[in-house]
Amino acid sequence: MKEIDVPNSIRLALNPYAIVFRANVGTFKTIDGRTVSTGLPKGFSDLFGYRKSDGKMFFIEVKNEKGRLRPDQKHFIETMHKNGAISGVTKRCL
Repeated sequence: MKEIDVPNSIRLALNPYAIVFRANVGTFKTIDGRTVSTGLPKGFSDLFGYRKSDGKMFFIEVKNEKGRLRPDQKHFIETMHKNGAISGVTKRCL
């Protein structure tokens, strides 16, 4: 399984229960050399969405077997949890 397959498989598994989006976070360079930010806050989770049953928001950070949370990711997850959202980390276990 490739790295991109993990969030996609999570999205498919949650599809009956939730509306799920993948967040492309970070910066990139344009052809003419300008740096562009995606506009999402630092630490924003890889997947986010809401439960169909009650509209409750959730945020999921996806890591591989060796992946560790950066401080900004940990802060984001904690902040979302403190504000009533479901938030957490999942690790790929193959």
